[in-house]
Amino acid sequence: MLEEVIRLDLQHLNQTAQQMRRHIVEMIVKAGSGHPGGSLSLADIMTALYFHAMQVDPQRPDWPERDRLVLSKGHAAPALYAALAMRGYFPVDELATLRQLGSRLQGHPDMKKLPGVEMSTGSLGQGLSAANGMALGLKLKGIESNVYVIMGDGEMQEGQIWEAAMSAAHYRLGNVIGFLDYNRLQIDGPVEFVKSVDPLGDKWRAFGWHVIEVDGHDIAALVQAIDQAKARTEQPSLLLCRTIKGKGIGFMENKAEWHGKAPKAAQLAEAIQSLQGGAQND
Repeated sequence: MLEEVIRLDLQHLNQTAQQMRRHIVEMIVKAGSGHPGGSLSLADIMTALYFHAMQVDPQRPDWPERDRLVLSKGHAAPALYAALAMRGYFPVDELATLRQLGSRLQGHPDMKKLPGVEMSTGSLGQGLSAANGMALGLKLKGIESNVYVIMGDGEMQEGQIWEAAMSAAHYRLGNVIGFLDYNRLQIDGPVEFVKSVDPLGDKWRAFGWHVIEVDGHDIAALVQAIDQAKARTEQPSLLLCRTIKGKGIGFMENKAEWHGKAPKAAQLAEAIQSLQGGAQND
C-alpha cells in the first residue's frame, strides 16, 4: 500500500513538472522573448522544491518561518513564475502577461512586485550571497527554516560565487541548500569552451560543502537528495544536478541557441506535442 502511495505521488509530481514546462513555453511564446532553455531544465527541481520540500504558505507569503528560495540564475524566471502560480501565489492566467508593460512578471524576478519572490536577481553571481544573509539571519532569530538557492553552471565563472561558498562553510550554514543546474551550456555555447568550471563537485567539496550528485530530472532522486541535505545542520549542501537544457522539447534539448530565444508561435504546437510524448513515456 505504501509503495502504491509513493508511486502515485511521484506520478503526480512528474505530471506537475510537465505542466510547468508547458506553462514556461506558452508564456515565452506569447511574450516573444525570454529564456526557455535554462527554465525548462529547472522544472523537475522546482517541482521537487515547491510541491514536496519547501514549507511555504501562498496565502501568507511573508510568513516568518517559511522556507526561502533564491533564483540566482534570474533569467530562468519563467520556471519560478510557473512554480509560484501553480502553487497558488497568484492566478495561473497571469502567466500570460510575462514581460508585458506593467506586468508583475518581469524578465527577471522582482521581490517588490510579485509575492513569493524572495530576492530580485538577474546579475549573475549574487544569489548565493543573498541566500547566506537570509540563512544567517534565520539562525540568529532561532528560526529553523531553510534557504534554497538555484545557480547555473555558467554562473560558476563568477568570483562572487566562490566567496559566498567559502562564507557559507565558515559560518556553518547548514540551512543553505544549493542547486547547481549542470546543463553544460550557456549563452555563448558549451561551458567547457567558454571557460571550463570543472571539476565542480571537487571544487565545492574543497570549499567545505557537502556535495550530492544527482540526476536533475529524476524527481524521486531529487526528493531523496533534498531530504539528505536537510538533515545536515552544520554544513551547507550542494545538489549538483545533471540536467538537459531545453528538457522536454525535442528541438530545444542540448542546444545553446535556445538559451535566450523564444520559439515562434508556429513552433508551439510541436513543443506541446513533444511534452505530451514525454509525459506518456514517464
